[in-house]
Amino acid sequence: MPSLVDLQGKIGLITGIANEKSISTGVAEACVDAGAKLVISYQNEKTRAFIEPVVQRLGVKHVHLLDATRPETVEATFAAIDDAFGRLDFAIHSMAFAKRDDLHGRVVDTSADGFAQAMDVSTHSFVRLAKAAEPLLQKAGGGALVTMTYLGSEKVIANYGVMGLCKAALEAATRYMAFELGQKNIRVNAVSPGPLMTRAASGIAGFDGLMASAVERAPMHKLVTPEDIGALTAFLVSDAGRYITGGVHFVDAGYNIIG
Repeated sequence: MPSLVDLQGKIGLITGIANEKSISTGVAEACVDAGAKLVISYQNEKTRAFIEPVVQRLGVKHVHLLDATRPETVEATFAAIDDAFGRLDFAIHSMAFAKRDDLHGRVVDTSADGFAQAMDVSTHSFVRLAKAAEPLLQKAGGGALVTMTYLGSEKVIANYGVMGLCKAALEAATRYMAFELGQKNIRVNAVSPGPLMTRAASGIAGFDGLMASAVERAPMHKLVTPEDIGALTAFLVSDAGRYITGGVHFVDAGYNIIG
């Protein structure tokens, strides 16, 4: 199937691939189909084994360790991108983490260290990624940053707990960074997918029921796929989305409009 967008000659960094069913896998596929050359990151050696089938299938030659909690790995990844390509056209942030007790428990019971860790990995890591990418995006004459959020940022989703707070902060960071980086022709957006079963989602209690409710209540009565999310993301980082910045863009079959 031909791509609807053109990313020929673009260099992009994709983070957050955990396995074949990851949201970031769908994004990587869409970007490759549109002609982009990709750099893919992995969190540790254990996760490297799980992403290898994706790397091999997409023919990605540049794969680097990037653990958002270890600044030296972020620096090393962007130095390697600079050495290999001398620029970067877009970067995709898809990272989130919360301790199980904090995710499943009440927000008012969230531990201070758990809250700080969830916010650091799920939200501030996007800020750090943007700062590291900024010089390479400028070398390209501008570019795009995209993060992944969820409806739990603005509406209460059962069992989403502290992650809802993190996603709300992530969306605020998207708007502020879009304002700050716009003069450098760097666009910043968030994509908000509907519920779909990924490794991260499997840690949310009652998620099967949430997906069933989405199918029942969404205007289009469908679940989205990683490919659907990839299509929107590829559009946002392409020249077709050159004046789109600071927004939260839903791809959820219309579920977000239902009260």
